[in-house]
Amino acid sequence: MHAESVPLAPPPPQDPPIYRDLLRAWADRGRTLPGRHDPEWVRLVAPQVRRGQFSGLANPVDNGR
Repeated sequence: MHAESVPLAPPPPQDPPIYRDLLRAWADRGRTLPGRHDPEWVRLVAPQVRRGQFSGLANPVDNGR
């Protein structure tokens, strides 16, 4: 019995040099990079209401009183 070799997956395509240069320039200037973790964005989209911040639901029948 012969063991068949499994073909290796081709390496992922490299970004074109102009794109790599653009990403490098953005990173050097502190800009957001596509596909990379961005702590500023995470902070901006985080919910602003904290659990327990409001005591309950308003009653629409008596205008929340």
